[in-house]
Amino acid sequence: MRILIVALCFHLAMISSSLAFQAPETVPVEAGKFIYGSDRMQREYGYFLDEKAYGHSITRRQGWYDSEADMQKIDLPGFEISKNLITNKQYEAFLAETQHRRPWVGADTWAGYKLVHPYSRVKRHNWPNRTAPAKRADHPVVLVSFDDAQSYAKWLSKKTGQRWRLPSEKEWEKAVRGTDGRFFPWGNKFEAGFLNSHDNGPFDTLPVGSFKKAASPFGVMDGAGQVFEWTSTPAGKNSHLVKGGSWDDKGCGVCRAAARHSRPDNLKHILVGFRLVRETQ
Repeated sequence: MRILIVALCFHLAMISSSLAFQAPETVPVEAGKFIYGSDRMQREYGYFLDEKAYGHSITRRQGWYDSEADMQKIDLPGFEISKNLITNKQYEAFLAETQHRRPWVGADTWAGYKLVHPYSRVKRHNWPNRTAPAKRADHPVVLVSFDDAQSYAKWLSKKTGQRWRLPSEKEWEKAVRGTDGRFFPWGNKFEAGFLNSHDNGPFDTLPVGSFKKAASPFGVMDGAGQVFEWTSTPAGKNSHLVKGGSWDDKGCGVCRAAARHSRPDNLKHILVGFRLVRETQ
């Protein structure tokens, strides 16, 4: 009898989870050409923003933006992309139906990453169990590796019968900046009040879609600031490009759409989340 009751409870929980599930909202990105990459003027503007905000030229000396793709016109097929970053609530539905590991990093692992953030900042993002941290359901999920994001996309594809995947760098860039080569989703001038960055933000994640003025020409939200986003574009052995900047950045040269950053695939960072493409062809 006890086994039957447990099985019934599990079945009812799965039904409830299925009824509550909603696939991520997407926006269409039309087929055609767009301006990809940056020129010297755009990169110089990125360095200028950093120097003005931080009072030093470390990003310039380290050549952060020198590896950006040279400005060019690229032709892409049409696709759909999630309007918002994948949230803790959406990731929680994935964990409820799988045995996948939760977003959590221990102190020793974090120390091994050799990042500037102390472990005390990680704790608010760590999942205490298989449910999202309190009052963060609508925040972007972080502490997810490249493989974690891939696993979520695979689960979502199976659940919806549609193909979901990480965007390539080019797809991400077109979705975030539109077709005219603008620096940011809203235009060419940095506006600190348009994004979640360290300039005006709380030095933490915020609910997705909080900055309406930052919508891209295609309607993509949080394409600048908030958290970096995994892409499917390799950046060397066992690493991929991330895009978009984060709540930790000031300036914000790295928040420009053309800026790119490399991260190891196994990294679970408080500054990195993801959004997905839904294929339409």
